Amino acid sequence: MKNVLPILAALLFVFSYNTEAQVQNVLDGAYVKEHNLTKRVIPYPHLREADVMYAQRIWQRIDMRQKINHPFYYPIEEIEDRKSLFDVIKHALLVEGSLTAYSLGVTEDDDEFHWPMTSVEIDSLLRPVITQYTEDPDTGERMAVEVQDDVRSADVTMYEIKEDWIFDRQRSERFVRIIGICPMKEDYDSEGAKRGYKPLFWLYFPECRYVFANADVYNFDNDSQRRTFEDLFQKRMFSSYIVKESNVYDRSISSYARGVDALLESERIKEELFVVEHDLWHY
Repeated sequence: MKNVLPILAALLFVFSYNTEAQVQNVLDGAYVKEHNLTKRVIPYPHLREADVMYAQRIWQRIDMRQKINHPFYYPIEEIEDRKSLFDVIKHALLVEGSLTAYSLGVTEDDDEFHWPMTSVEIDSLLRPVITQYTEDPDTGERMAVEVQDDVRSADVTMYEIKEDWIFDRQRSERFVRIIGICPMKEDYDSEGAKRGYKPLFWLYFPECRYVFANADVYNFDNDSQRRTFEDLFQKRMFSSYIVKESNVYDRSISSYARGVDALLESERIKEELFVVEHDLWHY
């Protein structure tokens, strides 16, 4: 019996080793995809204040319900080779710690990166513990039960971006630089009625570029030429509408326009930006 046990242990080790070796040799695809995983971020060109001929700060919102924005939203549940934008951000905040989230402040409207959040604050924000009431099947009494209510990717259906529209006279070029990005989740009241969108936190976009550049995004036309979130933002491959421009009152469009009037005001600001760039050229 003493001689049999070592033999069985050796056979079990060989079997488990061969099984692991076979699993490691399995490739879910025809080739190893490493292009985006090793991709470098293209640095911004140096910009001098003396070369900035025109600048305007704009706040825009990206609605995930728009079809062109679906690559940011799907897949809702993480799969082997792709994540949604919020899952990428969540993983970078909670697991990697490669991003810094900034709080909205006491007034919940601070977007100037004044209040960096700790890991504990981020965890309590994205994985809060709430109290739910349920009925005891034996006594019929209501009991308070604490459950963890994670913020899911499906809940984040809007992003707000803060950006500067700049005309560089040294290069004779108008370009847009994203300064910050803010995920917004759908907010509901106690009866389940939707109350709008609640901003979660702000991220400094230049810091996010290194994370976004290594996250694959679905390409509708070709699976072998997948883009990254960095590509989508830099190439402006999304649909958005303006909610605020820098102004003397520091007010958003929603404070003085509603519904269709707000959309028309957003389009008016876009038209003004186009006209300003057009008028800078002389023929």
